Formats: sequence, C-alpha cells, structure tokens
Amino acid sequence: MARPIALLLIAALVGGCGFHLQGAAKLSPLLSVTYVEAEDTHTPFHRSLVDALDAAGVRVATDREQATTVVSIKKDQTGQHVLSVSAQNTPREYEVFYTVTFTVNAGDKILLAPQTVTLTRDYSFDERALLAKGHEEELLRAALANDIVGIVMRRLASL
Repeated sequence: MARPIALLLIAALVGGCGFHLQGAAKLSPLLSVTYVEAEDTHTPFHRSLVDALDAAGVRVATDREQATTVVSIKKDQTGQHVLSVSAQNTPREYEVFYTVTFTVNAGDKILLAPQTVTLTRDYSFDERALLAKGHEEELLRAALANDIVGIVMRRLASL
C-alpha cells in the first residue's frame, strides 16, 4: 500500500515542478523540407543530423531543387592528438576532436552564417588493449557527432 502511494507522490512532485521530457526540437516551417548538402554523406555527423531532422518532423529532400531550406556542411572533420606519453615515449592519452562548419540558406536568404562547432574528448590508451581502445575511440567520435547534432538542432530551432 505504501509503494503505490509513494510512486503517486513522486509523480505528483515531478509533474508539479514543471519537469517534462524535452522530446524533438520544434523547428520553423521554413525547415519543413530541407536538403542536407555535404561532400561525404557517410560520416557519423551527417547520418545523425539527417536522423534528428527526420525525428523533428522535417522531410529531408533528396534533391536540392525540392527543398525550401539547405543546410550546407562545409567541414566535417575528425581526428586525434596525443596528450601525454609514457617514459618509454609511447602514447598514454589521446584527445579526439570533431569539427563541423555549416550554413543554412533558404533560397537566396542566409538564415545562419557559417557556424563552426568543435568538441573534444580525451581517453587513456593502453597498447595491450588495442582493439578495445580502437572501439572506444569510435564510440567517442559517434558521441561527439551526436553532441554537435544537438547543438546544430538547437540553432535551427532558434530560427
């Protein structure tokens, strides 16, 4: 008897404080049919951006002529830098970065001038776990791409 009452009380408190799940971003009607222009359409960022636009109710056009808005990805680059080395001069820490530069146009009108977003994460490296660290690096790149998509979607929602 106490458990259902406690759950009901928690639900009332959470609902009463104004908490609600964010859900998909509400985008301008200008973005209802959007074309995503990119040199490489197989990057983690491009795939995540198309998925996020689709989840927000935007029809992603396959032809630029059909679109009301064009999101141009000018730069979609990822890489890594060595942060620290051991006494034997072997890498111990890496920094993975992801940089995206994009613009948004509606016909001849520039809705967003070129915007550059760079995010970084670091991870420790152990040559004895080479496969696992390679997988960790891939996961970090995908997470950075998803984080940048969130930033881009918030900027698109501000239009």
